[in-house]
Amino acid sequence: MIGQTERILGGSTGLRGQVAGYAIAGVAQGIVFAALIPLLGALIDGQTGRAWSWFAFAAGGAVVSGIALMVTSHKGYYVGIERVTDALMRRIANHVVQLPLGWFNARRAGELSSVMSTSLQNAMNVPVAFLQQLVIAVTTPVTVVLVLLFVDWRLSLAMAAVGPLAWLLYRRVQRRTAPEHAAEGAAHATVTARIVEFAQAQAVLRASGRTEEGWTTLARELDADRAATRRSLNRAQRPLADYMLLIEAGLAVVVMLAVYLVLGGQIGVAETVGALLLAVRFTEPLTHVAAYGNGIQLARAALDEVSEILDAKPLPEPHRPQQPSDGSIEFRDVSFGYDATLVLRNVSFTCEPGGLTALIGPSGSGKSTVLRLIARFWDVSDGSVAVGGHDVRDIPAETLMRQIAMVFQDVYLFDGTITDNIRMGNPTASDADIAAVVTRARLDEVVQRLPDGLDTRVGEGGSRLSGGERQRVSIARALLKNTPIVLLDEATAALDADNEAAVTAALAELARERTVVVIAHRLPTIMAADQIIVLERGEVLDAGSHEALLERNDLYRRLWQQRRDAAGWRITHGEADARTLR
Repeated sequence: MIGQTERILGGSTGLRGQVAGYAIAGVAQGIVFAALIPLLGALIDGQTGRAWSWFAFAAGGAVVSGIALMVTSHKGYYVGIERVTDALMRRIANHVVQLPLGWFNARRAGELSSVMSTSLQNAMNVPVAFLQQLVIAVTTPVTVVLVLLFVDWRLSLAMAAVGPLAWLLYRRVQRRTAPEHAAEGAAHATVTARIVEFAQAQAVLRASGRTEEGWTTLARELDADRAATRRSLNRAQRPLADYMLLIEAGLAVVVMLAVYLVLGGQIGVAETVGALLLAVRFTEPLTHVAAYGNGIQLARAALDEVSEILDAKPLPEPHRPQQPSDGSIEFRDVSFGYDATLVLRNVSFTCEPGGLTALIGPSGSGKSTVLRLIARFWDVSDGSVAVGGHDVRDIPAETLMRQIAMVFQDVYLFDGTITDNIRMGNPTASDADIAAVVTRARLDEVVQRLPDGLDTRVGEGGSRLSGGERQRVSIARALLKNTPIVLLDEATAALDADNEAAVTAALAELARERTVVVIAHRLPTIMAADQIIVLERGEVLDAGSHEALLERNDLYRRLWQQRRDAAGWRITHGEADARTLR
């Protein structure tokens, strides 16, 4: 486990020093018990002075053991928290931000949450708890066996014979439980994902009257998790019982041998009593080795989970970094799919700097994928995506992100203040800069209504704000970033009239003098576009101006009519089919 941890972190963790410190404590403990034999002999023979000498020797060993244990245990908290758990968390965090967005799904979110919250806790306990007990449980008996050589080699050999057999059974316990621990971890990760999903989906479940069904899904995963835990425990029972039986049988053999030797006059009473005490001390820590080893096994399973995350390949950085020359965008015969499902096929188009390109097409035609490929959330399967005249794969990720601002339909805000969320667009921005973009994003009227203004906390995910208000915060953030390219999922259909008007005006402000690619829903946006890309089943069916497409493209004409019809419908009381043009 130590080597695995150091390979993951790429350096020393201090765990080897912990082993050395605990070994010193274990050997010193063994010496304390070994000193009991000459101490008892001196007392029986009435040699008080010699007895005091051995007592002082034993006391010295106890002091050395206590100091080594105290110092090493105290350092163990630092090693466990700082050098292992915190270092692993930072290693994971630095890695996942480089992974393609396609890596993140519900299962992976559950795995990541489980590793960060539960699995790494097992790794943190290793230096202080499991490693301490395991090392002492080994070094103390070894010391006892060596000391017993000077009392009677036969007793020492009887104890030593238990060691190899105990090791074989210990390894058997580890081999039997390792697969079950992995399955248990996977089940726990699935449960974590389901719990998060269950909490986030409460509004949908309650609105649809299906809370019981939602709970049934979670209950099923909880049952699977419990079953995995029980399988893990049950699988370890038989080899663990065999291990315990061997240790107790070894103690019985040593006791019988000692009685035989003392009755035959081959060793004295003091040696016999001391040997029996040492035998008990020999077997006691060994009975706990399997349990401590189980803790090590859990930590090893946690490291396996960490390794699996770290083995996920990030998007490669370019060997010869290029700098975009302008805000142009070009797709050249792009094909792309999620797993085995092809979403885009030979897509080609160009967006001139400062122009507005509208993407339109049926649901599932690949519009959102186009936006995400521009931002290089994934790499294309075939073809290339160019920004500013260079393939996005030749542009460093940080440089590319400085070129692009994104406003999507599902806005996520962090649980901080409005200012905190806006400032993410430019951490060095001044308060005056923030005030300016608040006005331009039409967010000022929202701020004026809030009791703490810009210092109002938005809640997790922005839950304390409405959808339109979250959109305005997102637009303010994009304005503060001030990039030459803007990617928009213009989704205002679910907003009320006031919010729609404010968000639409804010989007117009954001798009000014920038290259804009928008998934268009509103009729004015479609008509105002410099070019319209019509997508169907992942292919570019046609491209051109609104007027040209109306004349020559049946799909565009049908989509346009659908949007006109949708814009003209509203539900009125007692007249569900009344149609009123806006």
